[in-house]
Amino acid sequence: MRKIIAIGESILDTIYENHQPVSAFVGGRVSNAAAALGDLELPVSMVSECCTDKVGDWVVDFFEKHHVDTKSIDRYTDGSTPLAAIFKEDGEQDKIVNYGTYPTNRFNVIWPRIDEDDILLFGSYYAIDQPQREKLYDLLSYAAERKAIVIYLPGFQHGTQFNLTKVMPNILENFEVSNIVIDHANDINTMFPNQDSDKVYNNHIKFYGPTYIHITPGKCATIYKGIDKTEVPFSCESDNHLGWQAGFIAGVIHQLIACNIKHDDIEIMEPSKWQQVMTSAFDFAACCATNGDNTLSDEFAKAHILTQE
Repeated sequence: MRKIIAIGESILDTIYENHQPVSAFVGGRVSNAAAALGDLELPVSMVSECCTDKVGDWVVDFFEKHHVDTKSIDRYTDGSTPLAAIFKEDGEQDKIVNYGTYPTNRFNVIWPRIDEDDILLFGSYYAIDQPQREKLYDLLSYAAERKAIVIYLPGFQHGTQFNLTKVMPNILENFEVSNIVIDHANDINTMFPNQDSDKVYNNHIKFYGPTYIHITPGKCATIYKGIDKTEVPFSCESDNHLGWQAGFIAGVIHQLIACNIKHDDIEIMEPSKWQQVMTSAFDFAACCATNGDNTLSDEFAKAHILTQE
């Protein structure tokens, strides 16, 4: 049975509107996509870290509620679980302040088993920041050697402070080890200012060979592979960007498994097959964007459960 391994932050997002707290939920595209896939009864493992504090308990409970294996989440005792305070004001861009303390010795996770044609999902700032980067890259390299399908989500949450020049070599390494790169217009604006998706692909990604899927808000998903470029339009995108993107990612992975698309197939997939994958991804995105915790509704999940041999 093909497995899904998700690597990313375990963080609690708290929303404030007009100076009042209104909601709290586990955030991050990787985490929310993993939860959506767990609700489809697919074998999903979360590789992450959080403290043994109350917030960490809430995070782990969230994954377990959505049937995600948490044995590879490192529960450290020296520090606190990350928390993002998101302040929404009328007519203004969201302001985000990140809290939390990691121990010096980080990311002491138990590696999950990875076999050929399994799917490994990773991304965001967690994939390039030291000190966990070195251990994480060892796991990525191992997955690539095992011929797992490696999917990279570049980009960062607003409010994250980083030196772009310093982390750029890690971003390029992630391109090199990946089979599929999925990003959003907001992601490339942060990493590659003043460059559209054509320039980003041709200048930074094409050399390394992965399939590149770029989401233009409210317009289309564009798939780049070699000299081919295919645009798949969609009608709308929710204001809930986190839920929409998490659902889109879950939809891509679901369709890779549903259509039995394996590691060696990615290189030779026809544009028509990618359009089929995108159609599924848009449906998943719309569902997650309207559900309370950015995951799939029970009805939608039950209708899309796969039987794997």
